[in-house]
Amino acid sequence: MSALNAARPDRDGAGTDGAGTDGAGTDGAGIKVGLHVLGVGNGSKPEVLAAVAERADQAGFATLWCGEHVVMVDQPESRYPYSDDGKIAVPPQADWLDPLLALSFAAACTRRITLATGILLLPEHSPLLVAKQAATLDVLSGGRFALGVGIGWSAEEFAALGVPFTRRGARTAEYVAAIRQVWADDVASFGGEFVRFESVRVDPRPVRGRRLPVIVGGTTDAALGRVAAFGDGWYGFNLPASEVPGRLRLLADQCSQHGRQLADLIIAVSVRDASPEVLPPLAEAGVTEFVVVAEPPADPDAAADWVGELAAWWLPD
Repeated sequence: MSALNAARPDRDGAGTDGAGTDGAGTDGAGIKVGLHVLGVGNGSKPEVLAAVAERADQAGFATLWCGEHVVMVDQPESRYPYSDDGKIAVPPQADWLDPLLALSFAAACTRRITLATGILLLPEHSPLLVAKQAATLDVLSGGRFALGVGIGWSAEEFAALGVPFTRRGARTAEYVAAIRQVWADDVASFGGEFVRFESVRVDPRPVRGRRLPVIVGGTTDAALGRVAAFGDGWYGFNLPASEVPGRLRLLADQCSQHGRQLADLIIAVSVRDASPEVLPPLAEAGVTEFVVVAEPPADPDAAADWVGELAAWWLPD
């Protein structure tokens, strides 16, 4: 998932339980503000990544989000679901870092800010390997990691990786259950349709009670059903701001069918028509974190200044 939106002001203009550290990165509307700016294009350069992460940590942003694509193709037939024209804004030749490695790098540059995949394409991975990597990142960051997952949209990517594109939603749900099993049990066993293992140990464990938040991405009705069924939160990516309240009403209905409440979930969204004016109605609708999506400048010093401008724009005193 990635798009580049008009999330930052013009250069001459004004301007931890789960995603977002408690009390940090909150704007005047009482909503946390995170950044989805790392890992792609300019944000993949180590000097820029370090500068942005350090400045975001200092400025008080709540979360650094980092997305994933293992494979890009020049002429995809699959429709990108997060834009009107069905095309992803990121060019196929752009550098795109592995999000868990990029966030590990960011963890070493920061002390406070939450780190989150936004999102990891879980059915493309071994669930035991993800359990290991996610817990490792959580340990190294001092309990600051949240695992954002999604089912993916690119059939070409799945084909290149040798993973079935069909039933990837069911595969994702089972992988999350298997990951939680190995985090919870010293010696874990699991028998499912897509993954089976017997009496294995996967260490280390997450810092916070052998569990860390699993935030589910996607904007379709089916995606919201997955959030309600097994997610600790929702990352709604690149929606029109006017559609967010309706999506959250549906999610609340889905949660009630599972004996859950919307208020118990992390609700993070990015919107296409991004401006500080959208924050109060989003907060009123139930959003807990607004995610700014953009690409930093290529120069590290300029990138650090850019984050300061974003803070002035999105986190006013």
